[in-house]
Amino acid sequence: MSDSATEAFLAHRNLLFTVAYEILGSAADAEDVLQETWLRWVKVDLDQVRDQRAYLIRITTRQALNRIRTVQRRKEAYVGPWLPEPLHTTADAADDVELAESVSMAMMLVLETLSPNERAVFVLREAFDLGYDEIADAVGKSPAAVRQIANRARRHVDARRPRKQVHPRERQAALDAFQRTVETNDLSGLLEVLAPDVVVVSDGGGVKVAALRPVVGAEKAIRMFVGSMRKLGGTLTTEPTVINGNPALLFRLDGELDGVAALRIEDARVTGIYYVRNPEKLSRIGSPTPLTLR
Repeated sequence: MSDSATEAFLAHRNLLFTVAYEILGSAADAEDVLQETWLRWVKVDLDQVRDQRAYLIRITTRQALNRIRTVQRRKEAYVGPWLPEPLHTTADAADDVELAESVSMAMMLVLETLSPNERAVFVLREAFDLGYDEIADAVGKSPAAVRQIANRARRHVDARRPRKQVHPRERQAALDAFQRTVETNDLSGLLEVLAPDVVVVSDGGGVKVAALRPVVGAEKAIRMFVGSMRKLGGTLTTEPTVINGNPALLFRLDGELDGVAALRIEDARVTGIYYVRNPEKLSRIGSPTPLTLR
């Protein structure tokens, strides 16, 4: 192990973590991938490496693809809807609109509908702007095949992603309005904030109570919210934060963290609510050192 190898790895660590996380949707698995990447990186003859960043991304991508089948098996056995593990990110992450969209809960769920190779190619091309030759080395395909995969994945994602990018100020305004209506129990105001066809996905992982399938429609979402509050009892408070590069809310029940709500915003209204209650996915929330994505 050389100082130059350590320096190069640490310089690109946040980037490598984000690559692995976007491919896997799990921070814990992304950390394991980084460990595998590091073990392989320290055995590399750096004199033979022309582009250390590209080489590290290649190792990380291959390790993530090796792990993705294990992650998929866990998802198949998961109780109720599965949501990506939320990341507590730095406040300035929301200023990079393209990066914030690429790791948003809404986009991460869209990525779940891609094949492993499509997902890796899309992430490397769209989120990190790698060339087709570099991606080909990372996924073990020819540049021509990678170009076809990228085009197919882009069409698939474009058909499912929000119609247009939302400015951070518009996203923050919608979140503030949502927070006010929840804290004041203003159900009529909440109906105005939610889009008529809003989708609520809650992830309890079989550990915490959560809807076993998505709830569609503003009125149904409000009924679920009221019913959940009656069952939970106690005092519910909210706290603004940044999750996956986007404004979000922490929900606390009697002072204890209950869950994290990430929102999908379109045309100044909430079209998606992604609520993670599974305690295993909340261990990184509230960390004194928020994650930098690049």
